[in-house]
Amino acid sequence: MEIVQKRPVLLVIGIAVGLVIGLLFGWVIWPAEFTGAGPQHLHPRDQANLFYNLADVYAFDNNRDRIEETLGRWEEADEAICDLAQRTQDQASVARLIALAAVLNASGCPGLVAPVAPTTEEPAEETGGRGWLLTCLLGLLLLALIGAIFILLNRKQRTVGGRYDEGYDNPPDVTALSTGGSEQQAIPIARFQTSYSRGHDVYDDSFSIENANGDFLGECGVGISESIGADGPKNVTALEIWLFDKNDIRTVTKVIMSDHAFFDEAIKAKLAPKGEPILARLNETIVLETASLIINAEIKEMEYGVGNLPPQSFFDHFAVELSAWAKEGDFGEPDVQGRIDELNF
Repeated sequence: MEIVQKRPVLLVIGIAVGLVIGLLFGWVIWPAEFTGAGPQHLHPRDQANLFYNLADVYAFDNNRDRIEETLGRWEEADEAICDLAQRTQDQASVARLIALAAVLNASGCPGLVAPVAPTTEEPAEETGGRGWLLTCLLGLLLLALIGAIFILLNRKQRTVGGRYDEGYDNPPDVTALSTGGSEQQAIPIARFQTSYSRGHDVYDDSFSIENANGDFLGECGVGISESIGADGPKNVTALEIWLFDKNDIRTVTKVIMSDHAFFDEAIKAKLAPKGEPILARLNETIVLETASLIINAEIKEMEYGVGNLPPQSFFDHFAVELSAWAKEGDFGEPDVQGRIDELNF
């Protein structure tokens, strides 16, 4: 201690030498190695990307071994997937995440309700206490109620509980549909109509498919797949039509592309993982088939937008009618055209 007090420089030199030796051994001679890390050690953002990618790939190839090999050692993986599904707004992604969780725990995400877009309620105007103003407000409320009842009745005439409406005159009980080169006995159960117009940047329409007894069979829908250009509103160059079947672990998706996007190899390659590319044509019927359901999607209206972008590159208006059919008998895995059999993950 006397030497240190008399020569404090020795203390500084000793500390410096100790740091050098420690760094030399810790980083050069015997550096620390970290092993055994798994998906559970990833950042939550990276975990979410991993789950989304696994769910998309599994929806195409139905390879359970890949999922179990990637997540099988993580006991809480299904809980993390269900938590992500609870926070996801896109219903197609929610369905794929539930299917991914079902591979790990055989039950998916019990009690999970698909996200519904929040509604915004207008704040009620303050009344000044005058009788005439209160009367006017009550009259407006009554008119709004009558209008809402009219809209609900109109919708009920088109589709009631997902079943065919009165617009079909004596629909056949069983119809033979030609799918994949063979005839499939199927029952018409629902018809839905949806349309997109430029400026609807959050367009994502979905419908629940039920049988005559009100039993849930699956879901289908149409949403934005890709847009081009930087101007607002979005210049939608491709939309996607999807079908989820509770009896088929896969979700079938087909991408309806504008003329420009379909013949642009870069855009086509970017959208290839989402589903089979289809060139948009008026009155074209696109068929989506799963184990127990068939969707015929007919393009009823289609108009391209005009602007500084290439011609026929984005839609100004797009309307499609979805007709749902339920197969009869045992459900076998269909041979869906455009299905990706092998994906290297």
